[in-house]
Amino acid sequence: MPELVINMEGVTREYVMGDQTVKALRGISFEVSQGEFVTIMGPSGSGKSTCMNMIGCLDRPSGGIVKINGRETSKMSEKELAFLRNKTIGFVFQQYFLLPSMTVLENVMLPLRYAGIDRRERIERAKSALAKVGLADRISHHPSELSGGQKQRVAIARATVTEPKIILADEPTGALDSETGRAVMNLFWEINKTGTTVVIVTHDPRVGAASNRCIRIFDGLIQSDQKQIPVPFSKEEESVC
Repeated sequence: MPELVINMEGVTREYVMGDQTVKALRGISFEVSQGEFVTIMGPSGSGKSTCMNMIGCLDRPSGGIVKINGRETSKMSEKELAFLRNKTIGFVFQQYFLLPSMTVLENVMLPLRYAGIDRRERIERAKSALAKVGLADRISHHPSELSGGQKQRVAIARATVTEPKIILADEPTGALDSETGRAVMNLFWEINKTGTTVVIVTHDPRVGAASNRCIRIFDGLIQSDQKQIPVPFSKEEESVC
């Protein structure tokens, strides 16, 4: 049996906003095995971003159990969570979050610096990661000199440079045109083929249809969880999972 890398059991998350309590997650349960390619879909306010924060160890549940790579996150210190994030999860965000004062190479090297890797190895691994996303000729550029698609590829290189078990992406094609979005989705498939688990949080049905498993969340509950034959990311808006 494949190793479980994500395990959510009856997870709830509530936020107090003034005199109201918002129930973002109402008891969701699912498992993700090593090597799966999963999309988590839902409209704005559905709870998908809160679910992403649980997987990414960026938040703790109000109730239930979240286990990432076999470790229960609610029982871990902030330092332990930071170590787990750095070693286990690579993040890709819609807005890239590249540091403008750093070169492309320096941005990709950053997670390795936090991991305590020596400079020579940081440089070699960052160059290798950039070569894999087709940016070997852009290592000395700054983010302001790149297109949106190039920035997202730098973000993907940064996410993969630590060789994490999980790539967690939040609306990774949201700011991109269709052709660039297709290229980015193809990169995620190439990463997945190496055995890395890929989880993409999205509201875009084209992205949802491009995975081999789609979990739909609505009003903090899982509406459906289905395996599927991936449909290539395209310009057609009617693709659904």
